[in-house]
Amino acid sequence: MDLNIVVEQGARCPTRAHETDAGYDLYSNEEVMIAAQEKVLVSTGVKMAIPSGYFGKIFSRSGLAVKSDLEVGAGVIDSGYRGEVKVLLRNHSGIPKIIKRGEKIAQIVFLPYVTFNMSFVSSLNESDRGEAGFGSTG
Repeated sequence: MDLNIVVEQGARCPTRAHETDAGYDLYSNEEVMIAAQEKVLVSTGVKMAIPSGYFGKIFSRSGLAVKSDLEVGAGVIDSGYRGEVKVLLRNHSGIPKIIKRGEKIAQIVFLPYVTFNMSFVSSLNESDRGEAGFGSTG
């Protein structure tokens, strides 16, 4: 299946380190400082046309999360979106972090999705679990 992308001049194309990797690495297209306990929307310089029936989910890079306390804060890219893919990075550490241009900042995985026709009803059918929520299973 093809995925059409536009990469701004100077930006890096998403890559996979290994053929078996599910995620494509996303790279920063700017140098940015993320203050302690703050978040920043980081430019990738990449736009993409994700095929209908799929979406892109942006995930944290495990090494960046473990070593630098930087994690992705949001990240669903719908197939109809044609703007630049940006990455919301949260700095969970107590010190500012510098992201350099060209640095790997996240990974995107492409997944299929299912849609439903919603029916509005006055009540729901019973289930074994019922309304038992947080902590209900021990």
